[in-house]
Amino acid sequence: MPRKQARAQQTTKASRAPEPAVTADGSSRATALRVGALTGIVVLAVATWYFFAGRQPGSPASTSGSEAIAAAAAYVGSQSCAGCHAAESQAWQASQHAVAMQHATEQTMLGNFNDASYSFQGVKSGFFRRDGKYFIRTDGPDGELADFEVKYTFGVAPLQQYLVELPGGRLQAVSLTWDARPREQGGQRWFRQYPNEKIDHQDELHWTRRAQNWNFMCADCHSTRVSKGYDPASDSFRTTYAEISVGCEACHGPGSAHVQWAERKGDQPGKGLTVQLDERRGAAWVRSGAGKPVRSKPRQTEREIEVCAQCHARRAQIAGDYHPGRPFLDHYLPSLLTPTLYHVDGQQQDEVFIWGSWLQSRMHAAGVTCSDCHDPHTQKLRAPGNAVCAQCHEPSKYDLVAHHRHQPGTAGAQCANCHMPQNTYMVVDPRRDHSLRVPRPDESVTFGVPNACNSCHTDRDAKWAAKAVHDWLGRDAAGYQTFASLFYSAEGGEPSALDKLAAVAADTAQPAIVRASALARLAGSGQFTRDFAQTMSRDASPLVRLATVELADVMPAETRAVVLGPLLGDATRAVRIEAARSLAGGQDRLPQELLPRWEAASQEYVTTLQYNADRPESRVALGGFQAALGQTNEAQAQFAAAIKLDPQFVPAYVNAADALRAQGRDRESADMLQQGLLRAPLSATLHHALGLAQIRLQQPELAMASLRRAVELDPATSRYTYVFAVALHSTGQAGESIRRLQEAVGRWPYDREMLMALTSFQLESGRRQDAQATARKLVAAYPADPQVRVLVAQALGEQSP
Repeated sequence: MPRKQARAQQTTKASRAPEPAVTADGSSRATALRVGALTGIVVLAVATWYFFAGRQPGSPASTSGSEAIAAAAAYVGSQSCAGCHAAESQAWQASQHAVAMQHATEQTMLGNFNDASYSFQGVKSGFFRRDGKYFIRTDGPDGELADFEVKYTFGVAPLQQYLVELPGGRLQAVSLTWDARPREQGGQRWFRQYPNEKIDHQDELHWTRRAQNWNFMCADCHSTRVSKGYDPASDSFRTTYAEISVGCEACHGPGSAHVQWAERKGDQPGKGLTVQLDERRGAAWVRSGAGKPVRSKPRQTEREIEVCAQCHARRAQIAGDYHPGRPFLDHYLPSLLTPTLYHVDGQQQDEVFIWGSWLQSRMHAAGVTCSDCHDPHTQKLRAPGNAVCAQCHEPSKYDLVAHHRHQPGTAGAQCANCHMPQNTYMVVDPRRDHSLRVPRPDESVTFGVPNACNSCHTDRDAKWAAKAVHDWLGRDAAGYQTFASLFYSAEGGEPSALDKLAAVAADTAQPAIVRASALARLAGSGQFTRDFAQTMSRDASPLVRLATVELADVMPAETRAVVLGPLLGDATRAVRIEAARSLAGGQDRLPQELLPRWEAASQEYVTTLQYNADRPESRVALGGFQAALGQTNEAQAQFAAAIKLDPQFVPAYVNAADALRAQGRDRESADMLQQGLLRAPLSATLHHALGLAQIRLQQPELAMASLRRAVELDPATSRYTYVFAVALHSTGQAGESIRRLQEAVGRWPYDREMLMALTSFQLESGRRQDAQATARKLVAAYPADPQVRVLVAQALGEQSP
């Protein structure tokens, strides 16, 4: 179902040129304090995947038996299962899975189409019926009102969306949505997604554009065995599915071999199924000697969790041949605990669909699996309210006022309200956080994260809640997740966090998703050794190995080859293709025996990008890959294709310009950026990149105007402020440069380059006392940095080390 992921999905990733002067965020590999060293263009190639995470150790690889079955098996439909599995079929038919997508009929349409109307932001839309069909009259691709026939429904509760067909086989989810809740709960009304944003037909979030495209965004999770069927030559889709809704085979795999087994009682391995969802079989939850619930036998695999994760994870698709039983990370790339998606303590922030939250939890570490709590056929809890928790947790210990501190029967006495607080998405759809955490209002006070207490006690603040908990316990609460302080410090740029991030990444007692998220925060700093990166590349968790590739991206080509070369033969596709991407342009540094592996992995990478050729970010990623390999004409063709798909897609212009720059074609590079600004005049990225291009063309006045405009449009990006301040100094405006850097250091107190520039500029301007004060801050933040120590010694009048 389309959600407000479009902007988040444009996460940028560096397209590695052989030896770029400037890295993905625009920063120079070597410290530079003059504009002349800042003329490499910022690169913003977008990979076809948008988020990173992975599988825990012990996840099953596909067995040869299940693969053989899958190769011969066909999808037969849920009706074929009902004869033998009547109870399960009946339960499924009453579930939301069974009605995830339906044809638009009188039986399936919940919204008011009796000539109803809805006005929002100057657009008056209508909902009506004609000749037995359902129509929505609203603003179309050109912004003009038109009638669109509803072809399908999407979902049933608490909301229902509607799909209409546009040219090229595109199904689009209309943002006008029916609130299916009862009237007394505020439902039985029309509303629009993104109610707080002004969206017209040119906006990426408009229902006619790619962010609301069913073929890419929605189909894989709302139907069974989807084949996207995109044709790049005609820019059209021929999307098919085996079953319109989420049927039995979406979780159990293609069923023909199982049907044959049932009819003939043959000897097919696993009864002809491609996956055995039997992790709960023969296992029970019992009390340990300390009274804590433990699994009677350890859960050894992630089969069930991975089957659920195909849809209940924030992820992108990297291959189209998934069926249950195949490794999750061979087909999908889920997100890590990244800013904007998660708070620093790991609580859900954006809509992340459970998986990433669950992997952080104590319950996951203890061996709990999805169907311990949820009936997989009804999708309902196995017991109502606190009783579902009491399957494992002794009520006489936990379902007491002494534990939850609320009156029995009230909202505060419900386990889930304290340990699984809700966020509401899509305006009316509450989703519980599955990290199952202890409420920590003390962390709300310190780090600004939400807490369960204040989700109910909205008339009080976090300090009140923290004091109440402290008074109860005689201390602050403590929970299983312990990384909030570290991630908070890391996101604040504190240098002291780097060693601690490395320690968490290496700590196998931590959940793998936390370790990989620590690596992702460490990546780009360069503050780690080759030995550390090599150790991480050998980790048992594919998720950690995947994050190690990001860590290695900033290393010199020779070092990358040493660290990533072995990963070209990794058992997990996601790791292989990421290693191939990172090594592009530097593959000649690999040992001769690894070159065939690089060729194979790079072809897998290209296949992934071609699978998602309907997306401009995939075209840009492929162009960046080709540019790194010296295939300049092919690269420019891909950038042009991306612009044709979406003329407002900024990374396409930036990467096309950078490829031209790398060929010494600076004038054409600047022209490309100007073309982009005609389409996206408010893009700070384009203005910043154009300013750097104009410096190379020796157009200082134009460059200063462009760099200034970038800062005006995006004052929250420290890099733009730094580059502009350096440019001011280089054009003789030392005082203004120092003033801006002083303001910026107040906002980003640990920014190494800003502190070094400010120290240097203050020294040159004769402001020795100011320079000494800045130098002390610099050396306190980076005491072991040799460049820092040299500059600080100059400022303090000491002998250089």
